[in-house]
Amino acid sequence: MDFDQLITFLEVAKQGSFSRAGEKVFRSQSAVSAQIRQLEQEYGDRLLDRSGKTVKLTPAGQVLYDYAERLKLLREESLMAVADHSRTPRGTLRVGANEATCLYVLPEVFAEYCRRYPPVQINIYRNFSYKITEKLENGSIEVGIVTLPIQSPSLEIQPIFRDKLMLMVSPSNPLAKHKTAAVRDIVKHPLLLPKTGHTRRLLDKLFRPHCDELQVRMELPSIGMIKSFVAADLGVSLISASFARDEVASGRVKLIDLEDVELFRELGLAYRRDRTLSCATTAFIDVLRQLTRSAGKKHAPPQA
Repeated sequence: MDFDQLITFLEVAKQGSFSRAGEKVFRSQSAVSAQIRQLEQEYGDRLLDRSGKTVKLTPAGQVLYDYAERLKLLREESLMAVADHSRTPRGTLRVGANEATCLYVLPEVFAEYCRRYPPVQINIYRNFSYKITEKLENGSIEVGIVTLPIQSPSLEIQPIFRDKLMLMVSPSNPLAKHKTAAVRDIVKHPLLLPKTGHTRRLLDKLFRPHCDELQVRMELPSIGMIKSFVAADLGVSLISASFARDEVASGRVKLIDLEDVELFRELGLAYRRDRTLSCATTAFIDVLRQLTRSAGKKHAPPQA
């Protein structure tokens, strides 16, 4: 057995397909099949059930899958340990963040990080904050940017970024003439809301007293769609101010303060308390803090 066979086995199990796994590991379907056969011969048992449309783990395969995941993590840790021996960031930076953070907060951070440390490969896990927390807790990623609040006794969480939620309207909307807008006036207009996430939960709570007047025109899966549809005057929405920076600058939308309430979206830096961070990760944290500080973002007080 070689390590490549285990990596291929993990990909087949995750993708449920020999062909899709082959695309991930840059091998032909026949080469993937050959690696799995060799692995099954060595272990003396069938590891994958190929009878249905989707390839699934057999009971023996499930046992091996857990060990293979641990061996993969151990290998990555050993590579980082050797890279850290010289204290020069190398290897792979494994970071998790949701889509909005990846699109609107991290590009400048990654650009500066890559400029300083070109040997480091960046591996981004994009998902909701609770999924990122799970990946941090099981060691699949080393550092995450999560939407606060998050509760996890095994994680160190430090607030790093705070953004005000503001009303977003098209320049032709009647509310665009005002500096502030009250919730009672906002609900008179068709609303474009995110389908899920932290902001949606805040908005549900904000609009709950006005549910009889509420006009939800669309529930949309992405911030980009919400911004485009607001610019087309299909409705109004609430958004983190930094997410609409380009659209405001180009005049496509206008942001207005809420008159009777202040809402914020806060991001936190999260990592395991009981693990020594790799040099690549500590360098990323340094760059992240430097750029948020230089941009005048609000930092939390020092942790005890």
